[in-house]
Amino acid sequence: MLGLFQRKDRLIVHGKTPYNAEPPLDRLRAAFLTDQADFYVRSHGDIPDLDADGYRLTVDGMVATPLDLSLADLKERFAPVTVTAVMQCAGNRRADMLAVAPVSGDPWAPGAIGNAEWTGVRLADVLRAAGIKADDERHVAFESHDRIADTDTRFGASIPLAKALAPETLLAFAMNGEPLAPEHGHPLRVVVPGFAGIRSPKWLARITVQDRPSDNPMQADDYKLFPPDVTAETADPAHGITIEAMPLNSAICEPARGAALKAGRHAIRGYAIASDRAVARVDVSTDGGRSWAQARIERDADAPYAWTFWEIERELTAGEHELAVRAWDSAGQTQPAAPDDTWNYKGYLSAAWHRVRVTVA
Repeated sequence: MLGLFQRKDRLIVHGKTPYNAEPPLDRLRAAFLTDQADFYVRSHGDIPDLDADGYRLTVDGMVATPLDLSLADLKERFAPVTVTAVMQCAGNRRADMLAVAPVSGDPWAPGAIGNAEWTGVRLADVLRAAGIKADDERHVAFESHDRIADTDTRFGASIPLAKALAPETLLAFAMNGEPLAPEHGHPLRVVVPGFAGIRSPKWLARITVQDRPSDNPMQADDYKLFPPDVTAETADPAHGITIEAMPLNSAICEPARGAALKAGRHAIRGYAIASDRAVARVDVSTDGGRSWAQARIERDADAPYAWTFWEIERELTAGEHELAVRAWDSAGQTQPAAPDDTWNYKGYLSAAWHRVRVTVA
């Protein structure tokens, strides 16, 4: 594995403190499994330096038997599981909404996403070992070792108990067969496939079963979806939609925005993702959406939470072309045509057609 500074040098950095960065899109599209060095990094504060040998995880709250587990305990007591799944920031593709009107947050391109093989133990197995009883009204709250920037508050979030007990939800200690890198949550993180990355805390310290969502500001106040008429001054978190499941989305990774190409036949490539549904079709346009052709899609039928790769070759004549992509899922749903349709002041859940302008000579 590359060193931390070498990994940082490979990414497009949006912020140094907290450290937030994404890969160039051609490198993101180069492999079905995203290498740790090419995986986006979303931090809300410091990156803790934790020793795996001295690591402890607390499980408490509404359980019969509270647990205090080392990393070795997790590996010895519970069966290892590997799940291939996308991790995606709720702000992925925010730059498209920024082009409509100002938004808050880092101007992510479509690179705040990655697909990996996550290895760990099922969160459900750990909760059952603690004596959890299934109850649709309960929630599983997570507390991490990192502190939210400019505060003394540890990062926290929660998910409904039903998702915590789902077989795909993991406590992961490895990524693509390697121990987690520090910026990706070493030594242990939560992985909640299909949900926004905010629900998969890194550097996990505590799991608490409770009768309400977490009251951590990351859960109670932030990562809420508001209508377009709401502003930072008028937003009431109690009236926002808590962001959990991610929407149908797709992006063009090659050619790059602003590319200068020679006239002729060109490959257009990218990714699509439908969370817990399958991507059924991907349409690509070379004239801004006036006409469409269907791309070839590549997916792993055994990995429902992984992304789908798509590719098509099209003849491009001299002039300017607006390439566009839209995906369709197995329920026959597709993406909105323009970011104006779903604009919100936080720039969350940007999932309109992805458009890339290129010049052909």
